[in-house]
Amino acid sequence: MFTRALFSTLMVALLAVGCASNKPKNNQDGANGAGANAGLTLELNGDSDNNKAGGLKTVFFGFDSSNLESDTKDALKANADYLKANSNVDVQVEGHCDERGGRQYNLALGERRAKAVREYLVALGVESKRISTISYGSERPKAEGHDESAWTQNRRANFVVTAK
Repeated sequence: MFTRALFSTLMVALLAVGCASNKPKNNQDGANGAGANAGLTLELNGDSDNNKAGGLKTVFFGFDSSNLESDTKDALKANADYLKANSNVDVQVEGHCDERGGRQYNLALGERRAKAVREYLVALGVESKRISTISYGSERPKAEGHDESAWTQNRRANFVVTAK
């Protein structure tokens, strides 16, 4: 009987200690160290294609277009909110294209995509000096392949963290 009571007491104590150690970790990557990135990976030179750019998400475009569709605008509104909440984070927007089209054409289209994203974020209140742009055209595909499935993933603008 005494052994059972001792065992029960020890189990309760171990359970309490185990639960106490499961408190959320303080994430120092948030705005002013406030933990605004809780649960999100934010790495210097991390990118949204690999989920290492905090709460920033890659956005996608239609074929031969730099127009921001409504779903792209919704994602960019969330990205703008993230950037405004994390004023220490600077980004580079990379414009990408699928493999169709010539090299120069795709570089120009990628540039238009990156600039369209930047302009929209600035219009939503993100400081322009925190956002740079670059185009890679079709030189850095996210998905390999020669079909619509791959092309859809490659027509994008992703975010790279340049300061945090």
